[in-house]
Amino acid sequence: MSKNNEQWGSRWGFILAAIGMAIGTGNIWRFPRVAAANGGGPFIIAWTIAMFVWAIPLLMGEMVMGKKTRLGTIGAFRDFVGKKYTWMGTWIAAVCLGIMFYYSVVMGWCVKYFTLALTGTFNAETNTEATTAIWNTFTTTPWQTILFHLISMAIAGFIIYKGVTAGIEKACKIMIPALFTLLVVAVIRALTLPGALQGLEYLFSPKLEMLKDPTIWLHAFTQSAWSTGAGWGFIITYAVYASYKEDIAGNCMIMGFGDHIGALIAGMTVLPAIFALSPTPEFASEALASGNTGITFIYLAQLFGKMPLGNVLAAVFFLAMAIAALSSLLPMIEVGVRNFMDAGMSREKATKFVVVTGFILGIPSAYSLNFLDNQDWVWGVGLLVSGLFVAFALIKFGLENARTKWINTEWADFKTGKWWNVCIMLFPLFFVAVTGWWFLQALEWYPGNWWHPFETFSPGTIIFQFAILLIGALLTNNWLASKIGVGATELYPIDNK
Repeated sequence: MSKNNEQWGSRWGFILAAIGMAIGTGNIWRFPRVAAANGGGPFIIAWTIAMFVWAIPLLMGEMVMGKKTRLGTIGAFRDFVGKKYTWMGTWIAAVCLGIMFYYSVVMGWCVKYFTLALTGTFNAETNTEATTAIWNTFTTTPWQTILFHLISMAIAGFIIYKGVTAGIEKACKIMIPALFTLLVVAVIRALTLPGALQGLEYLFSPKLEMLKDPTIWLHAFTQSAWSTGAGWGFIITYAVYASYKEDIAGNCMIMGFGDHIGALIAGMTVLPAIFALSPTPEFASEALASGNTGITFIYLAQLFGKMPLGNVLAAVFFLAMAIAALSSLLPMIEVGVRNFMDAGMSREKATKFVVVTGFILGIPSAYSLNFLDNQDWVWGVGLLVSGLFVAFALIKFGLENARTKWINTEWADFKTGKWWNVCIMLFPLFFVAVTGWWFLQALEWYPGNWWHPFETFSPGTIIFQFAILLIGALLTNNWLASKIGVGATELYPIDNK
């Protein structure tokens, strides 16, 4: 039997860990930029709808799989839909770990910039050229990026090593309230700046006619998919440790809303600060178009220095970024650790192996921004495929069976209607629309070279790396299925409370 004597200490401990899983750097540096580029208010409406029809239904489905099987992603697919589909769980775990390798590097950036803010690096004399030079010097100095990558993996690894209750839950009970407190402090300071209301107007502008633009919906569904962690395998893993009587629908609703609130607070910090402190409208537009790293580490870093006590706000902001990154890095590591534990390895040995391997395989991303961008592109799309596999598993298992027996239990806070069945059934269509759109975008970026497997953002690099992972997952299907221990059964649900 798989080793699973660990449980969440409380419902709120589980919920805080799940909210931490969802709130990552994408909420803080991606959401404000994408919302601003897609009309503000109309994007927020589409994004909220996407949460209800894509993210929350998928999170609920993942929780069903984790609670029913009491196994990580590999064993969950084996027991939930059959041995021959074990490879889908392997895919999800591998994609998650592939992201972990470079996400630790991103957390390292946030930690580095937190230290820069503490030392007063960003001041009134700091301009775009200066912050660009700081960023370029840091990212082209391998010993620094690798060192902060190591620090990130060490912190996360220590927490995972301590276990579910003493490690993840205890850390998230501190980190998530601290994260929201820091974000609230940042938003209050940003909104008190002269001209900040222009940023709020931009974020919440009610241009409802823009909802007719399909591009806004595609961006909204993409943001929801990448932000909430739906389909990543995180909730399958975290649900392994949940009480047998844990409510699925209520918890997943709280996760979704927690993620959205975090993103909105970040948007209400970043956009007002940019509009209030930018010397010209052109500068604000340039900042919003500069990408995730540009808006965070170049433009905001400069603008913080222009305000009174700017270094304090910069420290608060980058500390919030680091906490958000850490709370999302934890489940990435735990996905790997849980699967090794299912195969009979102790938590201590599994954690050491995953953390050391993650550090080594993350070094290329710490060394090269182009390599990191490539991995983010490939495995970001890979996550959409992971979501498709979860939807397939639920459909094959039986949506009505999952809803009536596992979601609408006697201890559920409220009953879930057949809308959930419909959303999961429609998921393949959502997947085709979103993934197809991204591929078409990439074809435009590389019109004559789209097939090249070594271009940073080409469709060819996705196909090439997906093929390697798919072949490996299929070839090891039966072997991995036999290595994973026994999970829960109807007679032995591994109930705890």
